[in-house]
Order: sequence, then C-alpha cells, then structure tokens
Amino acid sequence: MRDVIVYPSSLPFVGNLSIPGDKSISHRALILSSLANGKCEISHFLPSEDCLSTMNVLRDLGIKIIQKTENQILVEGRGGKFFPPKNPLNCGNSGTSMRLLSGILVAQSFKSTLTGDSSLSSRPMQRIIEPLEKMGASIFSAEGARSPLEIKPVSSLSGISYVMPIASAQVKSAILLAGLYASGDIFIKQVALSRDHTERMLSYYGVDLEIDGLSIHMKGGQTLSARNFVVPSDISSAAFWIVAAIARGNSYLKIKNVGINPSRLAFLKVLDRMGESRVEIQKRNTLGGELIGDISVYGGNLKGTDILPSEVPNLIDEIPILMVAGALASGKTTVRGAKELRFKESDRISAMAQNLSQMGIKVQEYEDGLSVEGGLLKGGRVRSFGDHRIAISCAIAGLFSKEKVIIENGDCVDISYPEFYQHLIQWN
Repeated sequence: MRDVIVYPSSLPFVGNLSIPGDKSISHRALILSSLANGKCEISHFLPSEDCLSTMNVLRDLGIKIIQKTENQILVEGRGGKFFPPKNPLNCGNSGTSMRLLSGILVAQSFKSTLTGDSSLSSRPMQRIIEPLEKMGASIFSAEGARSPLEIKPVSSLSGISYVMPIASAQVKSAILLAGLYASGDIFIKQVALSRDHTERMLSYYGVDLEIDGLSIHMKGGQTLSARNFVVPSDISSAAFWIVAAIARGNSYLKIKNVGINPSRLAFLKVLDRMGESRVEIQKRNTLGGELIGDISVYGGNLKGTDILPSEVPNLIDEIPILMVAGALASGKTTVRGAKELRFKESDRISAMAQNLSQMGIKVQEYEDGLSVEGGLLKGGRVRSFGDHRIAISCAIAGLFSKEKVIIENGDCVDISYPEFYQHLIQWN
C-alpha cells in the first residue's frame, strides 16, 4: 500500500483516450466461457485484481485458462462441469466473483467454500443466499450472512419464480447461472432495471431466454455454445475522465470504443442536467450483444442537480465521481436513496463525505446519501479506504485543487483500472 500524490493542473483535457476493458463484462466473459462447450477467446480483457480473482477461482475449479497476452485470454470451457477444489476459493476483494460463482457452485456435486479479504467478508450475501436456497441450494454463511460461504452439494436444483426486493445485477446473475443447471423454468421480476450484461451475454452464448420489460424468463438446464468475445471499454472507468473534461473549459476529449449499454448510461443523464448537453455518443455498433460507441466530451461550467432515487440503481458506481462533479459545480448537488453505497468496497457515502470535507467542500451526510456545495477544492491528505472508486475520484479532484492531494493507499486503483495513473500523468 502506498500513498499517491496528485498535483493541481490547469491543462484542458484534449485528445483521444482508450479505456481498459469493462470490469463487469470481463468477469462474466470468463465465467460464461468456462460454462461453454469448447474453447473461447476473450479479447480486451481487463487484467485487474478483481477479474484475476475470478480467473484464479475458475482455475482452481479445473478450468484451463491461458493468458496469451495481458488482455487476450483463451478459456477451455467444460460445458458446465468443474472439478472439486483442493482449498477454499479466494475471491479477494471481488463481490462480483463471490456472488456470481455461487450460482454455479450450488449446482456442483462437491463441497466448496468461497472466501475473500476483510472488506469482502463484511459485505452482505443474504441477497443471493435467499433465492438460491429457494431453488434447493445448501449454503452456510458466517454470522450476518457474510462470507465465507460454505456450499454443499444437493441432488438437484429447481426452477424459481422470484420477485427481487432490490435492483441488483449480481443477484439476478446468480439466479440465472444456477438456472442453467435447474429443472424447470426461471422467472425473475425486477423492481427496477439493473445492468443486463448477463442476459445479453447468455443470449450471445446461445442460451434461450426472454425479456419483457422488467421480467425475465429462462428455461432451465441449458448449455452454452463456445463463442469468442471482445470486451468493450469500461464506461464506469470512462466516467472519471468524462467528469474531468466536462468540468474544465476548452476541453475536448474523445473516448473510443466504450460500452454504451443502456443500463449503464444514467450518469450521462445526470451530467446532461449539470453541463447542458456537452456529451455526445457517436459511431454506435453492436459487438457480442453489447452496444459500443465513441464518447465526445466538451468542457465548460457545471451547475448542481438532484440525483433522484429512481436513478441510483443504474449509476451506483458513478456516484463518487458525480459528487466530485458536484464539488466543481455552482450550487448544490444531492443524492438520496443510495444506501446501497454503504455496502460496497467501502462505505462510499462516508468516504466521500470525509474526503470532500477534508478538501474544503461543505458536505451534508445522510443515511442514504449526501449533498455537496460547490466550492474551492483546497487539497490535502485523503483516504482511499482501500476502495478503487474513492481513490480515482479523489485523484480527479486533485487535478482541480488549489494544492496537492495525497491519497492514502492510492494504488488500490488496480482493482478496476490498473492504467489509471499512467493516463493521469499526461495532465499532471
């Protein structure tokens, strides 16, 4: 763990930028390729700590994975069959790994244990345990439904008709992955739209499922066909640079080949209110079931806005950087209905409230959100809390600060964006 220093910069954000592969999609590409009935090549894979955790767990389950280059992976799928692991399966800091892989492991003929670091061990798992147990799974968890998760084999899994109490792509994905092994149909009713990468990718890999608004229907007991897959650039990582460019006059930044899945664009609608339509998407196409485009950003001034509770599920990862946008805007920016942020890699509500206050911004913290008064960022020492999105958000704030910003444990950005500081240095 090391401190990172970010110095103020007045340079406009001008040029073209290529962002690493999407973290959520890289996880799923590994998992779905391991379930397929043959070899699958994954291009533009994100070799971040979280995605490597998924890769290592799959290897421990007997899947042959060859890393041809840093970003090109060959996975030899075994049609949904895995080998018993010799040791507990370590998911590191990755909630995606633990929740999605649980959906596969509950259907295996062997016992397994999913574990992780101290941060992951504090995050709620009851949200996946409940529906998986309704399908017939046997899961034992630590006190408070936390990891480690001990999964015992069962004779069979059944279909399910499940109304989700919260909008969660990870819960939905765990149910669908378990459903591939189930007898009977899977019906899921969402309370609100969440990321739909799993549904799109299952269809691309040959799974028959139907989507009608917020309802999903999938027949159980299906096998995936082998497919090559290209991971688009991560729009959640692009969001940091989009905020930086839109907040600085004379900026013109183009970010190429970004995933523009509709379930990931809510933060652009917020920025549209704050920045008067200075973000444009061009050159749209579809690849592997995912929409991809180039995003152009024009710099100027920002004004505060209210982020509605109904918007939160589809911009949950972007709220930290949107709070930085609020600090750079005139007026007040408020987000409510975001209590889920308290259960991420850190308590992101508290983390951003503490750090922005430390940098001289007036902040009001609520149980389910916070409000930020735009003002002068003075710099100072802040904490990442081991959370990649907190660290990157504070680094962007540092570019706009009066004095340098020192980020404790700033190298935690490797969880999602290992190249971030290489990209930052051109404006620092």
